[in-house]
Amino acid sequence: MSRVSLVCDSEAWGGAEVYLTSLLRRAGGLGWTASLVCAGPLADRFAPVLPPDRTAAVPLARHTAAAPAVRAALAAQRPDVVLVNLVDPGSNAAAVAAALEVAPTVGVLHLAGDTGAGERRAHLADLYGAMAAVLTPASEARAQVLADYRLPAGRVHVVPNGVDVPVDPAGPAGRAVPRIGALGRLTEQKGFDVLVDAVALLADRGVPVEVVVGGEGRDGERLRAAAAGLPVAFRGFVGDVRGFLAGLDVFCLSSRREALPLVLLEAMAEGLPCVATDVGDVAAAAGEDVLVVPTEDPERLADALGTLLADPDLRADLGRRARARAAAKFDAALMARRTFALLARARRASVRSRPARGGG
Repeated sequence: MSRVSLVCDSEAWGGAEVYLTSLLRRAGGLGWTASLVCAGPLADRFAPVLPPDRTAAVPLARHTAAAPAVRAALAAQRPDVVLVNLVDPGSNAAAVAAALEVAPTVGVLHLAGDTGAGERRAHLADLYGAMAAVLTPASEARAQVLADYRLPAGRVHVVPNGVDVPVDPAGPAGRAVPRIGALGRLTEQKGFDVLVDAVALLADRGVPVEVVVGGEGRDGERLRAAAAGLPVAFRGFVGDVRGFLAGLDVFCLSSRREALPLVLLEAMAEGLPCVATDVGDVAAAAGEDVLVVPTEDPERLADALGTLLADPDLRADLGRRARARAAAKFDAALMARRTFALLARARRASVRSRPARGGG
C-alpha cells in the first residue's frame, strides 16, 4: 500500500479538520496507509479515526518561520506523499516547507485570502510552485492562486467537499415554534452577528422563532451580549453534529467568507431547508435547492428565513431537494476517491522524475 501523511497545522476544530477525518476513515479502503502529523491541541480529536501509533503531536507552526518538529515527525512516518491542510494561502507556509523536504507534497487550500505582497508573496509562490498539486473545494481559491502565484492551470484542482450522507435523515423537526440553527466558530468570518441582527428584525415583525447557535470562538462574549433579549441560545462546542441538526427546522449559514462549507452540506444531507449567504461556491453548488442571500444583509436574511418559517410545506420540499443534491454531488466517498486519485498522480510523477541509479 502507498503511504500518505496528513498535516493538520491548526489550533481549532472546524470544517477543515472534519475534512481530514473523512480522508483518514477512507484511506485504507482506497489502498493507502494514512498517518497524521497534528498540532498538539487537536491530536486527541482524531483518536476515533486513527490509531495512536500513526499520530504524531507537534507544536503549532502556523505563522512561524520554520517547523522543524513537523519535518521530523514526517520523516519518521516515511510517507510516499504528504497532504497539508492549508487554512488560507499563507498561514501554514512553515508546514508546507517542512513537508517539501520529506516527500512530494499536495496542499488543500480551504479558503481564499491574503496571498501576501512583495517578498512574502514571492516566497509563497515558490512554495506553491514546489508542491505537486494544490486542491481546493471552491473555484474562488483556485482562481486566486493561479493569478497571484502564477501556477500552471493543471496543477490546481477543484475537489468539492463531501459529507457522510445518512440513510436516515432527520429532516425538519416540526416544532410548534420553528427552530433555526447555525453552527461554526464564533468569529467574524462566520457572520453570526448578521444572523443576530436578522433575528432582531424577525422579532420586530412578530415572527415566532427560536434560534440555537453551536460553536465556540473569540467573539462568543460579544455575540451573547448582542443577542440579549432575543430568542437566541448559544450551545457552546457541539460534538454531535447530527444530534444538533436533528432538532432544527431550518439551517442558516450567515458567513462572510467560505469556500464550500461542510456544515452546509451536512445540513443539506440531513434534509434540512437551508438559507445561506452567497459565499464561495455555495450558489453554484446548491442551485435552487438552498435559499441564497447576499452577505452582510440582515434584512434579506430575515426575509428568507421568514419565508421558510411561515411555510412548513416549503420547508419540507426544500429539505427533500437539498438532501437529493447532497447525495448526488457531495458524498464524502466521492470526495475521497477524487482526492486519493490526485495523491496517486503526485506519487507517480515523483517516481518518474527520480534519476535512475547507475551501475557499478
